[in-house]
Amino acid sequence: MQLANQTLVTYFIIKGISDIPELQVPIFLMVLLIYLITLGGNLAIFILICLDHHLHTPMYFFLANLSALDMSTITLALHKILITFMSGDNTVSFFNCMTQVFIFLSLTCDELLILTAMSYDRYVAICKPLNYPIVMSHRACALLAISCWSTGFIELIPSISTLSGFTCYRTNEINHFFCDIVPVMKISCSNTSLLQLYILIEGGFLGSVTPFILTFISYIFIIVSIVQIQSSIGRHKAFYTCSSHLTVVNLLYGTLIFQYFRPTSADSLKSNKFFALFNTVAVPLPNPLIYSLKNKDVKSALKRMLPTQ
Repeated sequence: MQLANQTLVTYFIIKGISDIPELQVPIFLMVLLIYLITLGGNLAIFILICLDHHLHTPMYFFLANLSALDMSTITLALHKILITFMSGDNTVSFFNCMTQVFIFLSLTCDELLILTAMSYDRYVAICKPLNYPIVMSHRACALLAISCWSTGFIELIPSISTLSGFTCYRTNEINHFFCDIVPVMKISCSNTSLLQLYILIEGGFLGSVTPFILTFISYIFIIVSIVQIQSSIGRHKAFYTCSSHLTVVNLLYGTLIFQYFRPTSADSLKSNKFFALFNTVAVPLPNPLIYSLKNKDVKSALKRMLPTQ
């Protein structure tokens, strides 16, 4: 739908993953299956941590936060595909679109910050074990989690304020399966230089690079401490406590690099949608498996929760 340059947009049309009619049912079934598995797995982890007192420790407290973030992010990203297929309505109001952009980006930043907090928790547990109960007290963990959640939302305010102020759009069709900042910015004919600067500072430096540096520094100290452990059993045990978190960190940053640092020749709107779909589910989907299959405490808690014969 083409618009005059200065027309005030009141709603957007979400084009979805594909325009081919024959693919609508397979896409719907695939997305629904992914959503149900991801939601069910993360919800199971979240409930398990809440109900089992053996898991009321800082590491699992942050894992519960991570599961809540994963459930929120994938619901926000995939719900429009499911609603469009069932109702046929692929429109979204301007306000709801801006809200979705803001919440989705904030949750992404929150996830990186929570993972950073989890790396700090592992640093204190391995490098300063005697001080661990004091440093990672319930109050300290709660304040750290609140700081992570609030920072992710506060730092996105300048970007979303600038984006929502755009009044000039070439079209109101968003070639994506949900409202994301880059697809919305691409259809605007307003001056986007300030927004691009905000994205570079907030999304690039504050939202991604800073958490990565802090996580990297934590693991440098962790590796040094593990190497100094004389017992091979002790080294293995120390590394094992970090393995699940390290797997998720590598997976998340790997998908971010894969999406945002690809060669420009491979950059097209159609391919971007499939990359975005992959990145949206790449971390929330395997998270429950990573933390259940690689974690004895979670497996033990699961056995205690299951009814015995």
